Amino acid sequence: MLHSQPSRVGSLLLLLAAVIGFAVALYAWLTPLTGVTGTIGALGVAIACLFLAILSFILRAASRRGGRIFLIIVTLVFLFGIGFAAALLHQYIITAAMVVGLVGLIMLSSNSVRHNPRVRA
Repeated sequence: MLHSQPSRVGSLLLLLAAVIGFAVALYAWLTPLTGVTGTIGALGVAIACLFLAILSFILRAASRRGGRIFLIIVTLVFLFGIGFAAALLHQYIITAAMVVGLVGLIMLSSNSVRHNPRVRA
């Protein structure tokens, strides 16, 4: 399947947001004196970022309209959930990364509308 440039950039932005979120959450979970060392919240954000990375790959490969819309909604819920949890953990870098992921999701979902006009003779 051939993907256009906005679709490729959008999926890369979404994947980059997931990787940055995972790295910062894992750093906050493991490093002493971050305020969230060893908490379930930081670990939960790291695990959610892993699921977000997996969702970005699945969303890029999805081709059917219904499944694609469902994956876009689930990804949007993950982005808002991770961003809100990161704000509660005072890890604002993760929240900023989720905003970048939202931009990527918008770019990725703008290509989801594909018109297939059929010629009638």
